[in-house]
Amino acid sequence: MNKIKKRAYAGTLESSDAFIEIEPIEEDEIRIELQSSVEEMYGDDIRDLIAKVIKEMDISYISVRVQDKGALDYVIKARLQAAILRANDDKKIKWDKL
Repeated sequence: MNKIKKRAYAGTLESSDAFIEIEPIEEDEIRIELQSSVEEMYGDDIRDLIAKVIKEMDISYISVRVQDKGALDYVIKARLQAAILRANDDKKIKWDKL
């Protein structure tokens, strides 16, 4: 598993979007903190999606904070991928990992 290099974020706090902030941590784990307007109904599914994306991108040692305003799954996935790429200063995007 890979570590991200620095803190990064993606998204907005607009309706139907999500603001995602990530940062490296010392422990070999994935921490997810979620605040969502639909958490009661979809909170577990959102957390599962976040964990899946992080594992697909082969990342660990990461803390993720999500402020969701009713974003669809593909929006959350794209915001998280963008934040991870920014945190690693990836100039060459590995499209097969996305």
